[in-house]
Amino acid sequence: MKKVIEAEALLEHRFRYYDFAMAAFVAILICSNLIGAAKLSQIDLPIIGTQIFGAGILFFPLSYVLGDVLTEVYGYARARRVIWTGFAAVLFMAAMSWVVVALPPADVWEGQAAYEEVFGLTPRIVLASVVAFWAGELANAFVMARMKIWSRGKHLWQRTIGSTIVGQGVDSLLFYPIAFLGVWPVQAVLTVLVTNYVLKVLWEALLTPITYKIVGALKRAEGVDVYDEETDFNPFSLHG
Repeated sequence: MKKVIEAEALLEHRFRYYDFAMAAFVAILICSNLIGAAKLSQIDLPIIGTQIFGAGILFFPLSYVLGDVLTEVYGYARARRVIWTGFAAVLFMAAMSWVVVALPPADVWEGQAAYEEVFGLTPRIVLASVVAFWAGELANAFVMARMKIWSRGKHLWQRTIGSTIVGQGVDSLLFYPIAFLGVWPVQAVLTVLVTNYVLKVLWEALLTPITYKIVGALKRAEGVDVYDEETDFNPFSLHG
């Protein structure tokens, strides 16, 4: 039977799937940044016309879905710990990319130019990515946790979409100006920012039925329903 539990009591509770959720979150985050962040794509839509978007938005929003699941099932404190883990993983990815690209290539290897093109992350992109991710995910988790208290646990769809509107908004407003303002024309930055933001929120909304199923399954398996009534929402705390 599911037990309503406050966040502080989580310290005494053993979870079966929390580590798997954390691993999935970090894997999606790393792959989205490493594989999808550097490519711009475009599609031609009726009436709307040509839309330019970052290819990573096809998969990066999944981290917000998992962020919602983690906050809803395990509470803000444990979601915050996962976010900090993802933050550290992105920094390590950036450091490893820099070192590997900087290493002198062997004479028999002819892929250095292509390697630099794909993996040569600029410090500005890295800064934009980690700042936007950290702030956006924490905003998402905070809104999710507070809305759960306000709604008394009802209307999960309102929490998932509402938290994504805020979290993805913070993410987009930080990432694109930090990464591309002064590099791309202002109009291009605004176009990609707005387009990506709208697409990511719509993508999250479309995934709502899947979020419901995952949340329901995890709550039954873990036997808890966490409410962050007494939680310390300090984003810099790793307690949880």
